[in-house]
Amino acid sequence: MNKKWLLLAGLMVILMPMLFFAGCSFAPGSGNPPLEINLNNQQEGIWVNGQGKVTVIPDIANLSLGIEAQADTVNEAQMKAISAMDNVMNALTENGVAKNDIQTQHFSINKITRWDDENWQEVILGYRVANIVTAKIRDIEKTGTIIDAVALAGGDLTRINNIYFSIDDPTQYEQEAREKAMVDAKNKAEQLATLSGVKLGKPTYISENLYFPMPIYRDAAMYKGAPAPTPISPGEMEITLSVQVVYAIAN
Repeated sequence: MNKKWLLLAGLMVILMPMLFFAGCSFAPGSGNPPLEINLNNQQEGIWVNGQGKVTVIPDIANLSLGIEAQADTVNEAQMKAISAMDNVMNALTENGVAKNDIQTQHFSINKITRWDDENWQEVILGYRVANIVTAKIRDIEKTGTIIDAVALAGGDLTRINNIYFSIDDPTQYEQEAREKAMVDAKNKAEQLATLSGVKLGKPTYISENLYFPMPIYRDAAMYKGAPAPTPISPGEMEITLSVQVVYAIAN
C-alpha cells in the first residue's frame, strides 16, 4: 500500500507543473499576448574609448600660510598669534587678496611638554598657538610679492607651508577635451568597422569620465629682504577627459 501512495505522489509532482503551464497558456484571440523573452546581447555593437587632453596654464595660486606663536601661558601665546595674524591678514588684503578668498584651514592650541625621567611625569614647558589660512591669489603674477609681504608682516612667527596652482573656471577646457575625446572615439570605431567589414551606425551609448587636474604643488620658499620678489612659476597642467561610446552596426 505504501508503495502505491509513493508512486501516486511522485506522479502528482511531475504532472502539477505541466498542468499549471497548460492552464496559463495564451490561446489565440484570448486578448492576452504571448510571453516574450528578449535575448538580445547587450554587448552588440562596436565599443570604443576615446580620450581628450588639454594643456593649460594655471590662473589661480592657492597659498597655505599663517603664524605659529609660543609662550609660557596660553594667553600670552594667543596674544602673540593674534597680533602677528592681524599683520598677515592686512598684508594679504593690501596686496589685492579679497577677504572672501581667505579661509581658515587650521587652528590649534597645544601644550609643549617634555618627559621628566627622574620624577616620572610630564612637565609643561609652554603653549603653542597655530593659525593657518588658505589664500586664493587671483592675480597670479603677484604671488611672489604677496609671499614676501606676508613674511615681512608676520616676522619670525610666519609659517608658509606650500602653494598649489589651479584653474578658476575649467569649463571651456573641459569642453575642448570632450570634443577631442569624441573625435578620438569615432576614429577608432571607424577603423574597427573598416577592419571588420561592417558599416558604422549611430552611437547607442555614451559615458564620460573627467579626470580633474591635480594641483601643482610648490614649496613656497621665502627670501626675506631679497631685492626681487620670491620667484614663483605656475608651469602647466593637463585636463583629461575620456568617453566610452558604443556604436551600432548598421545594416
